[in-house]
Amino acid sequence: MTDSSVILTLLGFGMVATFMALIMMRRLSPLVALTLVPIVFALLAGFGGQELGKMMLEGIIKLAPTGVMLMFAILYFGLMIDAGLFDPVVRQILKLVGNDPLKIVLGSAILAAFVSLDGDGSTTYMICIASMLPLYKRLGMNPLKLTCVTILASGVMNLTPWGGPLARAASALHIDPAEVFVPMIPAMTIGVLGVFAIALWLGRAERRRLGYVRLAPAPLGFDAQFLTGDSAETVAAGGGLAAGAVQTSNLRRPRLLWVNALLTTVLMVCLILGVMPLPVLFMAAFSIALLINYPKLEEQRQRISEHARNVIAVVSLIFAAGVFTGILSGTGMVTAMSQSLIAVIPAQAGPYLAPITALVSMPFTFFMSNDAFYFGVLPVVSEAAGAYGVTPVEMARASLIGQPVHLLSPLVPSTYLLVGLAGVEFGEHQKFTMLWAVLICLLLMTAALMLGLFPFAA
Repeated sequence: MTDSSVILTLLGFGMVATFMALIMMRRLSPLVALTLVPIVFALLAGFGGQELGKMMLEGIIKLAPTGVMLMFAILYFGLMIDAGLFDPVVRQILKLVGNDPLKIVLGSAILAAFVSLDGDGSTTYMICIASMLPLYKRLGMNPLKLTCVTILASGVMNLTPWGGPLARAASALHIDPAEVFVPMIPAMTIGVLGVFAIALWLGRAERRRLGYVRLAPAPLGFDAQFLTGDSAETVAAGGGLAAGAVQTSNLRRPRLLWVNALLTTVLMVCLILGVMPLPVLFMAAFSIALLINYPKLEEQRQRISEHARNVIAVVSLIFAAGVFTGILSGTGMVTAMSQSLIAVIPAQAGPYLAPITALVSMPFTFFMSNDAFYFGVLPVVSEAAGAYGVTPVEMARASLIGQPVHLLSPLVPSTYLLVGLAGVEFGEHQKFTMLWAVLICLLLMTAALMLGLFPFAA
């Protein structure tokens, strides 16, 4: 390596380490760290002025479609929750589970998988806990089984492009989220079926312990009223942590249920078939949904304003990531770093970088934030894997395998909401769920390898 390559390598690893340390120690927010840290290190590397600005702008432009897609995906699914698209599913699940502990645990997993489609963990937890916890309490069931199947289902379904991790991986590697996501749908389906199998196992254990419990015909109370739209109250436990999750009855549109369901189905089909780019699909679907459900201009403004906080938090992070990756690539740091990484990787291990990345994504994303892993580690490993013929799209898919374990990390704020609403200890939840989360990750990895989503050996 030349002297300039050595300097760029040291500065690149220093930039990644500084970024990771600052956000993990909570010295800076990810948005600020993604923007300022690379600028400082680019200046140290001798870049500045128009050259530095061009790198940053190129990175932002590359991520603009992803930012637009996320913005309108969050708005669309938030609007569907507002209109009550998920309410009939919740009511039907509550009706079907009856007094059978096995069905209740399985129903919890099904509900969590369905509601997780919106990509917001906080919303999923609030809806699932609000609807199912009263049943668990009345039957004397273990609430840890509720938090377990809920977070496992969320961990698999969070792999949608608008869920967060996939958007970060695609942003970090400058690839189309649809290229990563659509081929992963069969593997995600297998993962969800695995969660259902775990729910059956846990539910059977509760059935053996409790048997069938005869319930009084009393209503489920405030929580069920909230979910069916019969109450104008809010979920006090949530405290507004997830915009759009706390709804009032005047937002519901029961007469438009089938219209909204049809629109969402058409959207998903078009997404899978690749009829149009994802940003355009979600932009058009949101505009149609907003016009149909809330035709008055003031109602439209209120709905957009209600979900603006979630939109700004996510989209601003994506554009800041554009600055980080633009500088990392434009300065040549990522190339120098990957070359040094290739030099220290044993020749025998190089072709296996994709499955290695899948395995290490479990501990890496548990002990560090998604931002640190996807924006700090993944680009370097992906560049190194490219020397062995592994594509960035394949590395992005491999990097997502550890997400069910990631959600058990103490660095994930929404998990505190889950255990708080369920009234269980965070540590107990971790101990109870960790093994199952690892099994789901291994199931996802096995399915991905069998489906050829990334190679076992390049």
